[in-house]
Amino acid sequence: MNLGNPIAIGNTAEIYQYEDKIVKVFKKHLPPAEHLHEAKKQEYASSSGLPVPKVFEVTEIEGRQAIIMEYIRGKTAGELILGNMESAENYLNICVGMQEKIHALPADASVIGSMTEKLHHQIELAETLNRTQKYFLLKKLGSMIFEQKLCHGDFHPFNLILSDGTVSIIDWVDSSSGDVRADVIRTFLLLSEASEKLAEMYVHIYCRNTGLSRDEIFQWAPIVAAARLSENVSGEENKRLLEIVTQSM
Repeated sequence: MNLGNPIAIGNTAEIYQYEDKIVKVFKKHLPPAEHLHEAKKQEYASSSGLPVPKVFEVTEIEGRQAIIMEYIRGKTAGELILGNMESAENYLNICVGMQEKIHALPADASVIGSMTEKLHHQIELAETLNRTQKYFLLKKLGSMIFEQKLCHGDFHPFNLILSDGTVSIIDWVDSSSGDVRADVIRTFLLLSEASEKLAEMYVHIYCRNTGLSRDEIFQWAPIVAAARLSENVSGEENKRLLEIVTQSM
């Protein structure tokens, strides 16, 4: 299979378009069966009735894990926002509407994984946090009470593809059963890294649509910010996230 040049490169994989399919080829350092893990989550979301690309095959290509899936023609909501900032609110309304549909679904942690367990693991791995900070954050995480719902885990405008009046949601590897408020604050943090204005617009729309208050959502800010510190973030973003943590203590 001659894939040519990737159309996108992420931290964990390279994305190729091959004929009418998308081929996601994982980087070699990832654990074995990572492709099976991600495909399972994507199929779980699809079985819940959400608009998700079909998984055709889970395979290996030149010794690397790979997933072959449906190619969705269109543009991401992120591309459309960047191309026309005056329409940002309209596209964010579409994003929030789709996120609400995800959050309306119950989720079985034994099948799709536990958000609490993942956040606990990420906080433990965050090298810029000291033991006192980790103890405080893990205690706070353990005290959170919520209804288990389906959460995307990396929901942002570049993971929604708009095509001929339809919306498809991609990149389900971080999905889990957890608290919708944590999922929302994750989106807020991702958006605010690029644009505080867009982040504030997004959280305003979500609160308006769902009746959740900003304070309810931001209870999760130090926990999710701390978990994100375990990811491959820039020095500037690392500093910003650490400030969110320290301000909560």
